[in-house]
Amino acid sequence: MTSTASPAPLLRLRWRSAAVLTVVSLIGVVAYSWPFFVDPGAALDTSHSGDAPWFFVVLLPLLAAVVVAELSTGGIDAKAVALLGMLAAIGAALRALGPGAAGLEPSFIVIVLGGRVFGRGFGFVLGALTLFAGALITGGVGPWLPFQMFAAAWVGLFAGMLPAVRGRVEVAMLAAYGVAAGLLYGMLINLWFWPFAAFAPEVAYVAGDPLLDNIHRYGVFWATTSLGWDVPRGILTATAVMLGGRAVLNALRRTTRRAHFT
Repeated sequence: MTSTASPAPLLRLRWRSAAVLTVVSLIGVVAYSWPFFVDPGAALDTSHSGDAPWFFVVLLPLLAAVVVAELSTGGIDAKAVALLGMLAAIGAALRALGPGAAGLEPSFIVIVLGGRVFGRGFGFVLGALTLFAGALITGGVGPWLPFQMFAAAWVGLFAGMLPAVRGRVEVAMLAAYGVAAGLLYGMLINLWFWPFAAFAPEVAYVAGDPLLDNIHRYGVFWATTSLGWDVPRGILTATAVMLGGRAVLNALRRTTRRAHFT
């Protein structure tokens, strides 16, 4: 008989890892949002070509710091790190099947389910590593990559923070989360270039304008240019979760029990 107990994350986030994860996420928030707070008339670079490499150089050691913090506190062991690498490789291979075509991101299936089963820290690192490995496979390395890694990392992070439910309710919840994650991922990713590109006045970024005005223009830009790409991403993730989510969740949980991760 299948247990009806509420499923806790199999790899709990320790305080040291939580502190590192908070710092990493704050850096990501600043990277996405700083153009909204520049002074009027401030000169902006025409792209992230100058700061993105430094952002990337900072991001990778911080991801490693999350893993090291978990290792040092006993939150994960070598077997869990090996599983992290395996899932990231599977997600990268799935991304090669549809690297952004029509907005589709098959790798989100692995990120969402992995984050759900193994918890916040594991999901955060899994999302970032999956996008990094996928970019190496597909040749998608560029100034956008660290922003994609952060957005995907948050997809895995919040998947590990969803309420503890089981059975059909859990699958339905993850499917709904897949739709929301697909939309929010696209909304975040556009911010890597939107403040630096030239658009019509109704949808263009204006340095120094009130925050709400720029947010409104960005919302119009997203709805008219990106929404049609983000909806298929969410629908694909939700459909895959509904069709195979329960089997994959059970397989991942059974694997961890047999490997004695906890």
